[in-house]
Amino acid sequence: MTQFLSLLLNGISLGAMYALIALGFVIIFKASEVVSFTHGSLLLLGAYSIARLSEPLGFLLAAVVGIAITALAAFVIERVIINRLRGAAVISLAIVTIGVDIILLTELIRRIGSDILNVPHPWAGGSVRVGDVGISENRLIAIAVAAVLIGLFFAAFKYSNWGIAMRASAEDGETAALMGIKQGRVSALAWVVAGVLAAVAALFLVGSPTPGVSPSTYAVALRAFPAAILGGLDSTGGALVGGLLIGIAEAMAAGYQDQLLFLGRGFSAVVPFIVMIAVLMFRPSGLFGTKELTRV
Repeated sequence: MTQFLSLLLNGISLGAMYALIALGFVIIFKASEVVSFTHGSLLLLGAYSIARLSEPLGFLLAAVVGIAITALAAFVIERVIINRLRGAAVISLAIVTIGVDIILLTELIRRIGSDILNVPHPWAGGSVRVGDVGISENRLIAIAVAAVLIGLFFAAFKYSNWGIAMRASAEDGETAALMGIKQGRVSALAWVVAGVLAAVAALFLVGSPTPGVSPSTYAVALRAFPAAILGGLDSTGGALVGGLLIGIAEAMAAGYQDQLLFLGRGFSAVVPFIVMIAVLMFRPSGLFGTKELTRV
């Protein structure tokens, strides 16, 4: 039971970070109808920037600047590329984001090389125990920060002018435009918010128990993508639920890997995709996604 509770707590912390990344996928899709595959490289850019700037600037300032750099990169991608292709086929836009992702990823891998860059978190590798259940301080702080950010996001999404404009654009873009909503501005801000969320997730993903920043950090976004699909690509609440489900499933599979050896080593790495496929077989639009009705 102790192992189960420990894995559950760690799964929730991992799921909270997945939820932040998945929210980025969702809000970009709702604002610009683009399935963005640039999140992996944006996540790695945030982690790399924070790691490189930590020594000259200190951890706190490096974290702020690293998050700002990632948000700026997302903004530039949207303004220079996505905005100019507005109205193009959805598949074309998705392929463009894959191309941008490959360019950014190649440059970042070249800069990182074979090194593992350390991010000097003030809480280092400390751990906290609640009874017999233990969790790293990094993961515990990640849960708290993710909860605050997700709460602020949902409040802004429901009550702010930007949130109302985004919901209106997602519901009926043409009518929203006729009502004076500038969809370009909504899309740009959505990309910036997605970049911020990715960088914050990266800040904690490269901390204990992870050794630091390496090219493999990129793969985290790939495992968060099933969380967005699982919850429903047009559902912000679904991104939260999907992130938690994927995080818990992955943590459980990794914790009980000895009992799952018949499925092969490293099975936990593919669990997010297995869960996604299993759910989509019964709910093609995701758990909370909008079902499309077609008149025949």
